[in-house]
Amino acid sequence: MTDSPTPPTVSIVIPAYNEEAGIRHCLVAAIEQTVAAHEIIVVDNKSTDGTRAAVEAMQAAFPDANIRIVVQDAEQGITPTRNAGFDAATGTVIGRIDADSALSANWVEQVQLAFATGDFVAASGPVEYYDMPMRAFGHHADDTFRKLQVKLAGKYVFLFGTNMAITKEAWLAVRDDVCPDREDLMHEDIDLAVHLALKGLKIGYVSAMVVGMSARRLDSAPKDYLYYVERFKRTYDAHGIRDLRLLAPMAVFLGIYPALHAGRRLTERRTAQQWGGVPKSVAAADAD
Repeated sequence: MTDSPTPPTVSIVIPAYNEEAGIRHCLVAAIEQTVAAHEIIVVDNKSTDGTRAAVEAMQAAFPDANIRIVVQDAEQGITPTRNAGFDAATGTVIGRIDADSALSANWVEQVQLAFATGDFVAASGPVEYYDMPMRAFGHHADDTFRKLQVKLAGKYVFLFGTNMAITKEAWLAVRDDVCPDREDLMHEDIDLAVHLALKGLKIGYVSAMVVGMSARRLDSAPKDYLYYVERFKRTYDAHGIRDLRLLAPMAVFLGIYPALHAGRRLTERRTAQQWGGVPKSVAAADAD
């Protein structure tokens, strides 16, 4: 009888900027897994609130969870923050979620099973919005749409930063190629996916990798939300990719925004996403 191959170890990377309010909830879900993560890395990017103190409190409360804090103060932004976390990760596979995410209880286990096949070097899964009504229906709709988008995408299969994983080996293969995007114009997860595709590295989609996330992006003002949605086109344009099929998410996100934005305003859910909305120049001007 041959021994079963050793499952890949999974690091979880969580970029964080002023996430004091939700980081504990995110970490609890990452800790309470059917299979423990190899490590949980929170990358603090110049937070001015109590994010770091909240993570340190979780370290003290769960000493066996291997929660690590990486400080990324060189630049403000999701791309360098993600890079710092990926560089620091020591697992065979690097999981990447957001600080408002809530992993399903078997997420690490499902990542291990998916990557043990060797069919791909990176993958995303569906999300369900835990602060929206009809959560189960939303999960099914999200999964169905993402499966369709995989079919439409050809070799440029997307990655979704809220729920993705990539082998450390694949990350190192594209680490020096991914765009720094200091102008904050693109979707960093799609940029990563494009560079993997350009290297001939396969991206998969795994329905069993489920993550809960907040719909707080819908709280953004219309102009900010439009800027966020147009990141799809700007990312593909920056790489000279012209394929209307890849822009299908733009149509969906713009179509659902008016009704859902109004609904969330009526229920006082006003917690606009801090990363990825208005361009940096505008955000800086508003802060003055």
